[in-house]
Amino acid sequence: MASTVLSHSIFSALTSSSSPISKKSAENAPSFSVSFKQPLCFSRSHVAASHFNMPNKSFVVNSTADESSSTEIPIELKYPAFPSVMDINQIRSILPHRFPFLLVDRVIEYTPGVSAVAIKNVTINDNFFPGHFPERPIMPGVLMVEAMAQVGGLVMLQPEVGGSRDNFFFAGVDKVRFRKPVIAGDTLVMRMNLVKLQKRFGIAKMEGKAYVGGEVVCEGEFLMAMGSE
Repeated sequence: MASTVLSHSIFSALTSSSSPISKKSAENAPSFSVSFKQPLCFSRSHVAASHFNMPNKSFVVNSTADESSSTEIPIELKYPAFPSVMDINQIRSILPHRFPFLLVDRVIEYTPGVSAVAIKNVTINDNFFPGHFPERPIMPGVLMVEAMAQVGGLVMLQPEVGGSRDNFFFAGVDKVRFRKPVIAGDTLVMRMNLVKLQKRFGIAKMEGKAYVGGEVVCEGEFLMAMGSE
């Protein structure tokens, strides 16, 4: 249909009474063979210029949005790794926990005494999966809470905060909600923020959320008890 409209427009431009081109010239006008992938717009000035400047022969006009098609990136190259602000060796130097109860693999964002974001890679080799559950491996909710509390420990166990790894305890939780199950193969991303610190009593109140794939799977409020050596 686009070719019909274009041909009609060209013929009208050449045979119009207002056009300086005679009917005899119109009969000898060059033929146009036009193919395109996107609509093209031709004005009368384009048609006239083509009539006067082009010899009697056919030509093809090709129009594409982008001839160079971008190569699709392989899926293994699409997603960058989490940054490593603190690796497992640095985490072990701060937290007193050890296997099988160290539930933080890497810290990806860290502000001492303010907040931390860390990850736990949940794998089928975790020692709780054989019993929870053999036919449907789901990370226990209490261990998600424990992992978040350990991230809270990374926030507070710093010299500028006054925490001590020998006298730092998980004192309580409140308003804990489990939104979705966490299964083997997931990456648990945990954020802990300090809400209130009472240095006189050695009590820290924190808020935490855990995510998998950008969706909240667990959240709650935490109390931490600190002491000095």
